[in-house]
Parts: sequence; C-alpha cells; structure tokens
Amino acid sequence: MVGHRAVEKRYTRPNEVYGQFNGTNAMEPLKNLIERAWEGLTEGWRELLTRGGGALTHFSTEGTRKDEVAQEFPHWSLLAAETWETALSVVIRLEVPGMNEDDLAIDIHGNILRIRGEKRSGAEQEGRRYHLSERAYGHFERSIPVPHGVDPDKAEVSYRDGVLTVILPKTDTLPPCGLTMSN
Repeated sequence: MVGHRAVEKRYTRPNEVYGQFNGTNAMEPLKNLIERAWEGLTEGWRELLTRGGGALTHFSTEGTRKDEVAQEFPHWSLLAAETWETALSVVIRLEVPGMNEDDLAIDIHGNILRIRGEKRSGAEQEGRRYHLSERAYGHFERSIPVPHGVDPDKAEVSYRDGVLTVILPKTDTLPPCGLTMSN
C-alpha cells in the first residue's frame, strides 16, 4: 500500500515495564507470593490424597426416595476413619454424622471391614432452594482393611455422636516380648 507504513508493535512483559521505573523487578514479590500459595495448595491436596484417599466415599441416589433426590446433592463425601490396635484388640472408628444406627450395616469379609448405609436428607425437598449444598446423601459403602487375627464373632459395635466404633478382639493376644541376639 502506498503511503502506509507497516507499524511493528512490540509487546513487553509487565515486569519489564515496572523494572524500567525503579531499576528492579517489581513483580518479584507478587511472583513469590503466588508460588508460596500454589505450594501450599498442592501440599494440601497431596496430603488429602495420601492420608485421606480412602475416606473419599461415593454416595449413590439409586433406590433413594424421589422426594430426597429432587435437589441435586454432591455424590462424593469424606467419611474419615482411624484404626489402631492395643495388646488385646483392634479399634476402628468412622465418622458418619447425621445417621441413625438402623441406617448402618457392618460386616467383615476376610480382613475387610465393610460399612454400608444410607444417609437421608431429612424432610421433603419441595419448596426448598439451597444456597449451599456440600453434604452428600444416598447409599454408600466404605471398606477398611483390618489385620488378620481378629475375632469378628466377639466384636463390639457402637454408634454415638456420629461416630461408629468397632472393637475387634485379637485371637492372638500375647504381648510382645523382647528378643536377644546371639553372638
């Protein structure tokens, strides 16, 4: 084209512009802040996945009453557990708040403790408009490995304040003994 000159635009990065004014990289503090925030976020997710990966439980609304599924609830929730053993038993505790004893079924197959249940949303959903919905409802199943050598026939099971406790007596209750090395 005659009379028109091609204009070359040069795009500069923001830190180049700010650096021109004060001789330093003014974006560095912001960059460091974002990096620290990202590291904290990824560390939190990593811990959640490694320590609590088994707690992530799927809730199915299949077979649930129609009035309870009118509202779309989350399909995943955390059912946190802890297990420990003493000289005489293995103890498993599982947080399952908002339920009744009758809503839970507990059994042992081999070395797996299986907890199944149904968490109900309560009243009918008609006329409700949720602003926040983080609680999952429906049928669920959670499996927790237990060591071999427990007697499921003598298990003690209780549910109080939203925590299910299962105490499994050991079949071999000999206390640990010290061993000496020979020369």
